[in-house]
Amino acid sequence: MVRGIRGAITVEENEANQIIASTEQLLREMIDANKVEARDVAQVIISVTEDINDAFPAAALRRLEGWNYVPVMCTKEIPVPNSLSKCIRVMLTVNTNTNQEDINHIYLKNAVQLRPDLTRKNS
Repeated sequence: MVRGIRGAITVEENEANQIIASTEQLLREMIDANKVEARDVAQVIISVTEDINDAFPAAALRRLEGWNYVPVMCTKEIPVPNSLSKCIRVMLTVNTNTNQEDINHIYLKNAVQLRPDLTRKNS
């Protein structure tokens, strides 16, 4: 069965090292919390708010051992007025037998406000 695993994190500054390091932290937590193996991932979509453009956050995926062949794409979020700024969102599309309600979606730093209902589940 195919499932989506959501995650998000914010950065303090639009700075390449911070963007990549934060994305890597988010990816590792998503992978660990859901016991994801690269071979089970169909794709990874990473979006950023319009105030992030100093680096491709997808570069973080290439730091993970065994993830070189996983397709990844970066895109921009819709610039909704008053929405959360400096936010990186990730969608892992995985093949898994895990039930939808048992997926661990990960929200870090200021991104916890996006889905506090799911954040409490993971605490």
